[in-house]
Amino acid sequence: MTEPHFLEKAQLSSVSFFEKAPDLVDVDVIAADIQAVPEDLLEAAEHARTMNVTDVEAIIHRIVDEHSDDPNFPAAVLAAANRYLFDEDLKEHPAEYQRLYDELKIEAAMIMINSPYSEVRAVVDNHDDTRVPANTFRTWVIGTILVAAGAFLNQFFSIRQPNILVGPNVAQILAVPLAKLMELLPDTEFVTFGYVWSLNPGPFNPKEHMLITIMANVGFGSPYTNDIVWVQYLPLYFNQSWALSFGYQILVGLSTNLIGYGLAGLTRRFLVYPAHAIWPQNLAIIALNRAFHSDKATTANGWSVSRLRWFLYCFCAMFVYFWFPDFICASLSYFNWITWIDPTNVSLAAITGTFGLGLNPIPTFDWNMMIIDPLISPFFTTFNFFLGTLFTLPMIAALWYTNSWQSGYLPINSNLVFDNTANLYSVVDVVGSDTLFNQTMYENYSPAYLSASNALLYGVFFALYTATLSHAFLYHRREIVHGFRSMLSWKKTSDIHKDVHVRLMESYKEVPEWQYFMVLVFAIIVGAVGVGIYPTNTSPAVVLYGVFLAVIFVIPIGIIASTTNVLVTLNVIAELFGGLWFPGNATAMNYFKAYGFVTAYQTIGWASDLKLAHYMHIPPQLTFTTQIYATVISTFVCTAILNFQMTKIPGVCTPDQINHFTCPDVNTFFTASVLWGTLGPKRMFGAGGIYNVLLWGFLIGAVLPFPVYFLRKKIKALEYLHFPVLLSGGLIWAPYSLAHIWPAVPIGYLFNVFIKRRYVAWWSKYNYVTTTAFSAAIAICGIVIFFGIEWPGVEIDWRGNTRPFEGCDAMQCPRLPLPDQGFFGPGPGEFH
Repeated sequence: MTEPHFLEKAQLSSVSFFEKAPDLVDVDVIAADIQAVPEDLLEAAEHARTMNVTDVEAIIHRIVDEHSDDPNFPAAVLAAANRYLFDEDLKEHPAEYQRLYDELKIEAAMIMINSPYSEVRAVVDNHDDTRVPANTFRTWVIGTILVAAGAFLNQFFSIRQPNILVGPNVAQILAVPLAKLMELLPDTEFVTFGYVWSLNPGPFNPKEHMLITIMANVGFGSPYTNDIVWVQYLPLYFNQSWALSFGYQILVGLSTNLIGYGLAGLTRRFLVYPAHAIWPQNLAIIALNRAFHSDKATTANGWSVSRLRWFLYCFCAMFVYFWFPDFICASLSYFNWITWIDPTNVSLAAITGTFGLGLNPIPTFDWNMMIIDPLISPFFTTFNFFLGTLFTLPMIAALWYTNSWQSGYLPINSNLVFDNTANLYSVVDVVGSDTLFNQTMYENYSPAYLSASNALLYGVFFALYTATLSHAFLYHRREIVHGFRSMLSWKKTSDIHKDVHVRLMESYKEVPEWQYFMVLVFAIIVGAVGVGIYPTNTSPAVVLYGVFLAVIFVIPIGIIASTTNVLVTLNVIAELFGGLWFPGNATAMNYFKAYGFVTAYQTIGWASDLKLAHYMHIPPQLTFTTQIYATVISTFVCTAILNFQMTKIPGVCTPDQINHFTCPDVNTFFTASVLWGTLGPKRMFGAGGIYNVLLWGFLIGAVLPFPVYFLRKKIKALEYLHFPVLLSGGLIWAPYSLAHIWPAVPIGYLFNVFIKRRYVAWWSKYNYVTTTAFSAAIAICGIVIFFGIEWPGVEIDWRGNTRPFEGCDAMQCPRLPLPDQGFFGPGPGEFH
């Protein structure tokens, strides 16, 4: 393309309006449209002087082609680009055409030298100094210490009620004093195998800090297979003593921990390199890193407080405040004040209670109660998530009040599984001595029943999976096709189509696909060996089955997660297919679930970390090595602690264990194992099954995105309707409620709409620092309260702590009393 549109009617000036010294109003308008702070705007204006009309036009076409369905891209810029290309009336107004071109030229320059997203520009530097060392002695020592400590704590307390979870943000904070301490070491240099290193390479830098944080991200989690080992080993479950074998545990643990990483490297062209893959969660992590290392003295809308000082203000304020809802006054957290009017009113509790459906305008004063971060997530994500919860609320109420599926005899919102006497389902009453399903025992006992919310939850899950595939085809097929083409093409992508961070990372050697593929092959082989040589009664092929399921979904759910901050998990579909392929075999179903669910889940997590390193311009080979290293260290630590828990904690996983190591999550995992693996999905969802109608969710979810996609240009509001996110909002039920999402809506609007539009400089400097400070304060305060107060058994017994848990809300009263016969539904011998 050599000349712009409408050239025959309006000759464009090669001189931008910045060079013509426009008035301040023009600058303000452009800054508001592209949501840029003055520094970024001036840098873009400087680069715009080097761009000709052909360059600008190419990028304008790129904006329309690549960002038409991008909810994060500035709407004003997209509208301007469409008007420039397709508005025939514009050619009759040369002055207006020139003004529009000038504005788009600045945006084109911004795309070339920075990120097109204000969220990324707020925290990510668009420059890189390749001389900054990341592969230092300090990185490895601190990273190893924190990974080992975090893995130890998280595994050890994972079976305690209540448990304690140490997040990577704690490691990110603790790394700073540890690094400052190591700065006291001598700076003597050593040479090892030709590599020159020092105990003290200089001041602690942001690349070292982020690499340690990435190690904590991958190393703080326990292997998913530990839950499988628990239910195999414990006498009150399957009583398979051979599961205590360390070799078995480490093989399956390493396999499930590494398999996702091998696949993550193969998805970089879809989830890491593209600019639209912004990964909102990462931006908060980078904001904290930037507060510690590169905090420039700038003024933002009249505020001159540094990021680090603002972080400390917010951290201290939340640390002090969190004592009240978490320990001193639980009513601030569970503010179910409407139920206090009539505590024994079943309907009032069910509809408005925190443990019910949560229809309460002021449900909490606890930041930690929100299950979505309103400052990190884009507002369209928060609002879609809320709509999904709101739309499913009356459906649940209707099921409960009409006693559909016998749900009126059960609590309205519970994640437990019940029998026909409204008691918890006793899985031992349907399993024989061989741990396999026993039909006779089942017919003499009871079908499995779900609460109204839990039943609907499965229908929404089914709809979500097909909606995700339909949405990815409709909205992201161009990105997916481009990613596959780039994998198969030897031709290099032109600079105009490269993100600035991709160009900066070209200074470092990339990790080839074959290295990631070898990790994937290693993980598959190790997993197959672990499953095959031990008496699991499971085919080693289950590893491949699970990986195949993950491969189908990982790119669509990865693209959605990278743009919306909402992750679609495959646990339910993995349980469904695992139960169908391995009927009556809970262990086989568990392994299918592990490899189907965990492979995709970890692939997304590892890809997010690769993007984190990409944003921080850390050498890819170093990121690859440290992630593998941290994962292996974590796996061995967690497996060793698992063995200790099984053999050294008396009465572990029993209800009266003296130190409260009662294994609530393991109990839930075991129940799911029997329901989906032993009892099997056919009995619940198959022909004649109680919940068979919910399978229509697959068809409904596949169809829903299509009318929205084709009508979105005619009905403006539909442009921000995102069905995978909306349906994800319908998944919070059992045990969460509307009370856990509604508070995020006004807060999200305040920060990510109102402040972002009117005070973009303040938002850019402080938004992510604020939420990171709150999260870090809650995590550390929770640890202090747990070890310093709750562990010794200290509690405050007063009305503020007991009031939320009195009455039908906390007791989860059913609507209907049990029939006189002592059970509901078909009795023994009347079902099959």
